[in-house]
Amino acid sequence: MIFRGSVLLGLLATTAAPALAAPEPGWDSFKALYKELVEINTTLSVGSCTDAANAMAAHLKTAGFPDSDLHLIVSPDRPKDGNLVAILPGSDAAAKPMLLLAHIDVVEANRADWERDPFTLIEENGYFYGRGTADDKAMAAVFVDSMVRFKTEGFVPKRTIKLALTCGEETPTTFNGVKYLIANNRDLIDASFAINEGAGGRLDKDGKHLFLGIQAGEKTYQDYTLEVTNPGGHSSRPTKDNAIYHLAGGLARLGAYDFPIALNEAVKAHFAAMSEIETGEVAAALKAVLADPTNAAAVADVAKDPSRNSMMRTTCVATMVNAGHAKNALPQRATANVNCRILPGVSVEDIKTELATVLADDQIKITLDGAPDPDAPVPPLTDAVLNVAKEVAGGIWPNVPLVPAMATGATDGRYMNAAGIPTYGLSGMFGEPDGGGAHGLNERIRVQSLMDGRDFLYRAVKLYSEQTG
Repeated sequence: MIFRGSVLLGLLATTAAPALAAPEPGWDSFKALYKELVEINTTLSVGSCTDAANAMAAHLKTAGFPDSDLHLIVSPDRPKDGNLVAILPGSDAAAKPMLLLAHIDVVEANRADWERDPFTLIEENGYFYGRGTADDKAMAAVFVDSMVRFKTEGFVPKRTIKLALTCGEETPTTFNGVKYLIANNRDLIDASFAINEGAGGRLDKDGKHLFLGIQAGEKTYQDYTLEVTNPGGHSSRPTKDNAIYHLAGGLARLGAYDFPIALNEAVKAHFAAMSEIETGEVAAALKAVLADPTNAAAVADVAKDPSRNSMMRTTCVATMVNAGHAKNALPQRATANVNCRILPGVSVEDIKTELATVLADDQIKITLDGAPDPDAPVPPLTDAVLNVAKEVAGGIWPNVPLVPAMATGATDGRYMNAAGIPTYGLSGMFGEPDGGGAHGLNERIRVQSLMDGRDFLYRAVKLYSEQTG
């Protein structure tokens, strides 16, 4: 996942190892499957999703899935970027299938920078360490394990359950398995809705469960290239018409600018739920923004939290700058990358126009870096979706609220929602506020969180599969 936003948060490994509850049946076999998946390198540079997909298919085949229900989908020009679709047929032909979606590719990891080998699963002080332990091989392994359990138990769902393990979520500009499946194998993944990464739960610093998240919708990811060109010249004869100054001035104006507030239904539901969990000034500010989004003082208070600020509005931030060609020459070119996370329903072209207004310098050329993502609608948080999550969560974590949210980052859900398959982030895996090393060094997940997520998703998927509406 590119970034998970305000709901899925990491954990602090410096605390004492937490006491573990008794795991659900089959924990040892699950852990072996999880270890196998984590230890298959699936980075873009040297890894192979195809190897991982084949390994997971072998587990499903051993459990009794026939070859006709296992589909390895590999683009002819991307032999290492394989995707796996597995199907557990339902008993009600009129009930539209549900889809379990997880990506098996991971972000690059340099062994020299890590404290431990990133491609060896290490259990230490109550945590699993390794690249992909959280993002997203935890959910991938749990989904495979759940399908194995369903098959070996002889469980026949009313609606067909589909599992898609896909490649390229972390590097979608090179290849993206979900986009490929939608374009070439839509029938295999078509569903009434999908469960995906994108939301977990939050623990406080003492390990107390604060809330469980369910993601509905996400922002659009788009990079823009800013470029200023100039004839340049000798640095001993400077002029005010300097490419670096033009670019710097525009970026300074962008840094001071806030895009307008626009609260969609998922964000409103998130703020409403969090206003009952938070206390004092924070709770009051959330309630005030809900009552009046034009209340500048309340908006400023809520915006002190970068994640909540990003949920309220489109954000654009400079992430890379390059300028000049020699120390003793006036710059002939200055460029910057501006990364925008755009609210659903707002087009990338509209943001390009707004950027031009904010930069306020016709010397700065603005172009889109890469093809724009589709504008994906926010899927509705229906009772059919919410009630199952609440029921299962209530049985595992009594009195822990279920909190809707919109992701401020990006997952494969954006392609699914744009294709008309409502996709929800729901994992049941709790973490603490440091990000868990996802996309960074020493990625980790709490062992108890993985146990709980395995239990939660197994139960939730079973209940969802019994729905026929």
